[in-house]
Amino acid sequence: MCSVKMAALRVAVLVLLGLCLGCAAAAVPLVIWHGMGDSCCNPQSMGYIKKIVENKIPGIYVLSLKIGSNLIQDMENSFFMNVNDQVREVCSQLAKDPHLTGGYNAMGFSQGGQFLRAVAQRCPSPPMLNLISVGGQHQGVYGFPRCPGESSHICDWIRKTLDLGAYTQAVQEHLVQAEYWHDPLKEEDYRKNSIFLADINQERGVNETYKKNLMALKKFVMVKFLNDTMVDPPISEWFGFYKSGQAKETIPLRETSLYTEDRLGLQEMDKAGKLVFLGVKGDHLHFSEEWFYTTILPFLQ
Repeated sequence: MCSVKMAALRVAVLVLLGLCLGCAAAAVPLVIWHGMGDSCCNPQSMGYIKKIVENKIPGIYVLSLKIGSNLIQDMENSFFMNVNDQVREVCSQLAKDPHLTGGYNAMGFSQGGQFLRAVAQRCPSPPMLNLISVGGQHQGVYGFPRCPGESSHICDWIRKTLDLGAYTQAVQEHLVQAEYWHDPLKEEDYRKNSIFLADINQERGVNETYKKNLMALKKFVMVKFLNDTMVDPPISEWFGFYKSGQAKETIPLRETSLYTEDRLGLQEMDKAGKLVFLGVKGDHLHFSEEWFYTTILPFLQ
């Protein structure tokens, strides 16, 4: 009788261990947000990233964000839909997704990097665990030296529009790239009139909720492309920017007032080992599969 009970107990323990191991092995879901001129499901970009992550992490749930009812709208919205409205739409999508209730990792490509940071700061539920920004411009841009593929004609128009009045209300509300346009020669105009970047970067005062929510991340990974010809200045990908009042000399994050005053909690995160700065040789968003597997995948597992 005793041996039967012991055998039953062993079976019960093994079943419980199996359940626990299954829980531990469950992959953390991943949310990805594409960049300017791209879409959620392009087989050569986000569709490809989704596929290789799924191949390397069996059972993972990957949500590639789509803003709009189809791929054309998604691409157009990356140029013309108010970023604050896009962030609200994404927060709604995430809150309704049952796969994400326990938390998720986020990976943003180019402008998708700073957009997902806004999600982390504004929408703490469901919780974002790790944020990976691949070429995101966290201090904004002051130029578009080159544009992706077939979008070059749109970017020519964008340049002209930004030159005419980046900080006018009409341009701010209807041109995505104006919302993270950061003119170091017009810092006061930027702080006063930027409806997106100046807000998430605490330029008009400290929103303690933004700070608290960002600091809840386990890791904030920033990838800078060392031969970037699209982002001006490239150091924005590591949260650095031009020294105020001119557009030649740049300063790293740790020398910016945002960091020294710790308005966003980045200094505290840095001291806690939560900030990760990665550099990869190549132009904007150009990286090898091997680099992705060895450098980025560990943050997703």
